[in-house]
Amino acid sequence: MAKKAKRSMGLKLLDTNAIIYISKDLVDIEQVIDNTSEYAISVITYMEVLGYEFTSPQEEKFIRKFLSFFETLYIDEQISNTVIALRKKYKIKLPDAIICATSIVNGATLITNDVRLKNIKNLKLQLLNV
Repeated sequence: MAKKAKRSMGLKLLDTNAIIYISKDLVDIEQVIDNTSEYAISVITYMEVLGYEFTSPQEEKFIRKFLSFFETLYIDEQISNTVIALRKKYKIKLPDAIICATSIVNGATLITNDVRLKNIKNLKLQLLNV
């Protein structure tokens, strides 16, 4: 199988918790988003965020609009194989493994508040101050 081409060095993948913190004003958006990078989300983040119960229709509308600004990265064979390896080696939950694998395969920096992911080899992290 051909290797997936690496994206630009500036690609950043937003973890589910980053999206939630931004939407709840728990983190300053400028701590997360800058003008020099490309941003994306995993299909898992998309599903997790939209799977939450919203406090109002306006909140859901805001979240859907916010998510529309990011490219959604889907699971392919290379990501699937990386997920399997991560689950076996690090014993992490499936959603976390999918998000981490998506980040690794796409050469992205994962923006998260999950310090447990610091030990994953080849995963570039940007930890949030929350």
